[in-house]
Amino acid sequence: MDEEEFLRGRVYGADPEDPGPRPGRVYRELVGGPLDGLLLDVTDWEDAQPRQAMALATELGSFGSGGRALYEPRRGDPRRWDWRGDIP
Repeated sequence: MDEEEFLRGRVYGADPEDPGPRPGRVYRELVGGPLDGLLLDVTDWEDAQPRQAMALATELGSFGSGGRALYEPRRGDPRRWDWRGDIP
């Protein structure tokens, strides 16, 4: 199994021992880029449908450790967030 396949369906930032989504939580799917296929838990956010881009920490992007991947809600389908690039 390659790294991309291993990450698919897991929750961003979750404990590797308990990676799956939980019932009763609200998730957004990350599409493209280094976090492709991961789910972002937005349950505790005041507005579970933010309309701005988010920089998510990752070691898998262009900048390695300390880098971030930029994702923003997809127009017409805010349940999916599209990758916009990597930033240091």
